Amino acid sequence: MDILACPVCKGELELNKGEEDEKGEIVSGSLYCRKCDQQYPIADGIPNLLPPELTQGD
Repeated sequence: MDILACPVCKGELELNKGEEDEKGEIVSGSLYCRKCDQQYPIADGIPNLLPPELTQGD
């Protein structure tokens, strides 16, 4: 988490845990930037840090 930053504003990201596996690794949830109010989903243990304008078609 220390090396991750918001791709939009370079702000600090806050982890919102969803589901964890038996090893304690995050499987789902999100990363949230308070500075620019962007949220990035975590699915299958992988955070999607694409800027919002590149994910509008999802």
